[in-house]
Order: sequence, then C-alpha cells, then structure tokens
Amino acid sequence: MGRGRVQMKRIENKINRQVTFSKRRSGLLKKAHEISVLCDAEVGLIVFSTKGKLFEYSTDSCMERILERYERYSYAERQLNPADQDSPASWTLEHAKLKARIEVLQRNQRHYAGEELDSLSMKELQNLEHQLDSAVKHIRSRKNQLMHESISELQKKDKALQEQNNKLTKQVKEREKEIAQQNQWEQQNHDHLNSSSFVLSQPMNSLHIGEAYPAAGDNGEIEGSSRHQPPNVMPPWM
Repeated sequence: MGRGRVQMKRIENKINRQVTFSKRRSGLLKKAHEISVLCDAEVGLIVFSTKGKLFEYSTDSCMERILERYERYSYAERQLNPADQDSPASWTLEHAKLKARIEVLQRNQRHYAGEELDSLSMKELQNLEHQLDSAVKHIRSRKNQLMHESISELQKKDKALQEQNNKLTKQVKEREKEIAQQNQWEQQNHDHLNSSSFVLSQPMNSLHIGEAYPAAGDNGEIEGSSRHQPPNVMPPWM
C-alpha cells in the first residue's frame, strides 16, 4: 500500500518538522547535483533552516560567480523594465538578494579562516584548499616584490652615502695638505727672519777718520812723540 498524498501545510510537530526538513533538504541537494551533472547546468541552491543555518549547493562550489551572473541578468531585466524598479516588490526582492549575498560572503570568510568546515564535502574542501593556496602564492609574490624593492632602495641609499663619504674624505685630505703646506711656508719664513736678525745684530768696528799715525825715525823711535795729536774720532753714523 503506497503512501498517501502529503498535505501541503506547515508541520505543527517540531520534531517531525525537523526530520522532514533534514530528509527533503538532502533530497533537494541531491536533485540539484543530478541536474548539474546530467544536464551540464550551472546550479546554485541556497536553503536556510528555521534556526537560520545555511545550506547550499553550487556548481564547482562557485556560488559567488553564480550570484554575480544572476545579478547581471537581473540588472539587465530591470533596465528593460524601468517602471518596475520603484515598486515595493522589487525593493523587497533586492533586499533579499543582498542579504543572501552578504550571508554567503560571511560564510566564505569563515571558511577561509578555517571555521565551520564540518558541512563541506571533500570536493568543496579541495576547492577551498586550492583557493587558499592561490591566495598564499599571490601574498608571497607581493611580499617578495616589496622585499626586493626595499633592498634595491637600501642599496641606492648605501651607494649615495658611500659616494658622499668618499667626497668628504677627499676634501679633508686636500684641506690637510693645504694646512701642511701653509705651516711649512710659515716655518721657512720664520727661519729666514731669524737668520736676517742675527746678521744685523753683529757689532761694527768704529771708523777713525783723519787719525795721524807717528812716523819712525832713524833710530827707530817715533818722532813727535812729545807732540801727540789726539785722534779725530768720528761717530759710526757720520
């Protein structure tokens, strides 16, 4: 005897409602996977339980791409029907879509942080691992680029400082050479002045101008010794 037709209304019993949700959710996700594989369709399925828990299925675990495609399609339709943009129904639908997108992004962010991974299948975990590996490669590439740029900048600064140091060293040596030459020249001038002062300080013999020297006689005596004339002494400056 087959089962009777299920009446489409809310199940009042909480336990029965939870069991039914779990069974039909699994069947719905299975059907979404089947239509995706059999018909090569791009499927995105989002289900929220009464407690607010999210369950979803997407082709190749790329819900973001499916939602972006859906938004582009919806935007194109709204452009064709501009009169419907200001209606309350369109705003309600837009709010629901944005809310669902935010929740998906938050869930993916938690997955990237390594949280709430129990609900993911093996394929979803592999896709998540691939995305994280790709992100790590980009991060390392950017980090290495910044390190190379920093090293290159430091090398340029080091070269500039080395050139400046060499220039200052050369200027100091030239200045020391000039000071040594100046000191040598001053020492030579000082020695020359001391030598000239020594020559000028020697005493000069007095010159006796007009002095009469006595003449010797036949007997060898000096004549006129009794009449000795005093010498006419002239000062040296005359």
